[in-house]
Amino acid sequence: MDFGIHFFPTESPDTKSAADYFWDCLDLVGHCDDLGLSHVRIVEHYFTAYGGYSPNPLTFLAAASQRTQKARLITGAVLPAFNHPLKLAGEIAMVDGISGGRLEVGFGRAFLPLEFDAFAVDLNESRARFDEGVEQVRLLLEQENVTSKGQFHSFEGITSLPRPTQTPRPPFWVAAVSSVDSVVAAAKAGHHIMGVPLAADKLKEMIEAYREAWKEAGQPGNGKLMLMFQTFCWPNDSEAKDIVRGPVNRYLASLIEAASAWTTGRSSSNYPGYEKIIENLKKETFDTTFDRGAAWVGTPETIIELINDFQSDVGVFDVGSLQATFSTLPHEQAMKSVRLFSEKVMPAFQ
Repeated sequence: MDFGIHFFPTESPDTKSAADYFWDCLDLVGHCDDLGLSHVRIVEHYFTAYGGYSPNPLTFLAAASQRTQKARLITGAVLPAFNHPLKLAGEIAMVDGISGGRLEVGFGRAFLPLEFDAFAVDLNESRARFDEGVEQVRLLLEQENVTSKGQFHSFEGITSLPRPTQTPRPPFWVAAVSSVDSVVAAAKAGHHIMGVPLAADKLKEMIEAYREAWKEAGQPGNGKLMLMFQTFCWPNDSEAKDIVRGPVNRYLASLIEAASAWTTGRSSSNYPGYEKIIENLKKETFDTTFDRGAAWVGTPETIIELINDFQSDVGVFDVGSLQATFSTLPHEQAMKSVRLFSEKVMPAFQ
């Protein structure tokens, strides 16, 4: 199993400036090579403390590429609903070149109604915009003189520049939360999956469906599944929980606030059941997150046990993406946690 770092800012100007936040992130990125971390990943969100400091993950990854010479750089994820495919394809190839061919592109549908409202995009167009956007970006990266007549974007005879450094293009990932159909479609297209450990039963079903669809499609290998875990590795179990309980609870609160429209009457055929998902998330705390295995917090020995138990219960995954910096957790503690994780936990899975 590979492990890397996932950055998900839950900041606002009254908690930490953008300059301070990204300075701390890039300082951690600068240790990736000596710690053996396989990737750096960051989100795309807007307008609120829930990810809003990162409206363009490719901008951050271009900077990160200069702090690490080995780690892969992954968008986690870019949102086709809010990006023109011509612009997105050019930016992807640009960062692929800047990084020497280390970029990997995760795509997501977005799910926050306030973002759709601000961009004047219909929630009910989400799936169609995603499918069209991913396919048009793929064509622009793989081919020259591309013509595409889409429902939302059309272009004729376009050769996107620069051309990708990787051949035929950077690998694609698809973000999936609860949709089995999404992971099956991704497997058939040869794309990897990035997810979060919400309901264990649903995730187990998704993992099994992805592996089976990958095999049935005749894709080489077994596909890749990446899961994100809030992570804090510390010499003492109880002290670790005491340190991160507040920051994790504030992270969860920022999610509920950003997604509040789902619990006040908003619905969409493209997001069946999201009202219930967000309502259930309102009950989440650090302790419930830890109890269901979605947070790796404690001593190295505890975390090794948590990872093994999770894979036994839910299924084997390929990449662990560590959300090691969250909310008000001090940078020095995050750095100490990641270093201890690297030294004591990672060898058990390599």
